Amino acid sequence: MSDILKKILEVKQAEVARAVAKKPYAAVRAEAEAMPKTRDFVGAIRGKIALGKPAVISEIKKASPSRGVIRENFDPAAIARSYEAHGAACLSVLTDVQFFQGSKSHLIEARAACNIPVLRKDFMIDPYQICRARTIGADAILLIVAAFTLSPTLPRQGGGGKTSSPPVGEARSAHGLAPDHPGKTPSPLAGEGWGEGAAEFDVARMQELEALAHELGMAVLVESHDAAELDAALQLKTPLIGINNRNLRTFETRLETTLDLLPRISNERIAITESGILKPADVQLMRGQGVNAFLVGEAFMRAEDPGVELARLFG
Repeated sequence: MSDILKKILEVKQAEVARAVAKKPYAAVRAEAEAMPKTRDFVGAIRGKIALGKPAVISEIKKASPSRGVIRENFDPAAIARSYEAHGAACLSVLTDVQFFQGSKSHLIEARAACNIPVLRKDFMIDPYQICRARTIGADAILLIVAAFTLSPTLPRQGGGGKTSSPPVGEARSAHGLAPDHPGKTPSPLAGEGWGEGAAEFDVARMQELEALAHELGMAVLVESHDAAELDAALQLKTPLIGINNRNLRTFETRLETTLDLLPRISNERIAITESGILKPADVQLMRGQGVNAFLVGEAFMRAEDPGVELARLFG
């Protein structure tokens, strides 16, 4: 696990611990269960694809650890309206404060300004965060496989967050390979993605969080970067399989990452390519290989009008 990911996860553990001390899990869970019905995140993506159009998850992001501040003139509501007006299927809103200068208020403002589904993009590792995502209006959440690399330094914080996750042993990847150990996926690859050397992923924990999200009416986008992470991702029920073209250890971006991993994803799933889509030729490359769903952030955020850039890139 890279130093930056380790640091981020340590911050998330501390955030959860502080939040639980202020309001117990049971109270937040009750608030989440009382929220109105979610917008259909998966349906919005499938709807665009059914019409032969690219399904674009347009991101609202002020900054990142690698790029610093990306957009000075940052108005989540205005950006959301522009995205919707120019054909976005869904939104993704960064809510991490320390590393991405995000905020839960950004999601609240963006969702109130539009009628399309919104994903909370953060480092989600605990049931408490899942419930909190619903209470601020999220229609979907992100699970990053690399964040579930098994480590004795990553304890659970939320408490009481058990859900009716499916039996781990029943899960199989789309290419028919069962995990060597129930609830764990061993990585055959070294030095890729966040990690260095072989890694195992806590699939059971991911399934638990996925089940909770589904119980609360939210969709789940699970993100991977290499074959080992993808094997773990495919053990979840969600149809939304994100492939991040950016190596989050080196920050190198290769569109070939999506193309290399695409054959491992069955047609019943939706492959979503993330990072590095910067010009129409990149879109054409992906669509030519059967990729019709995209998550794009920085390319839009650096433009004067993010929605106009969306239309230009995917028009």
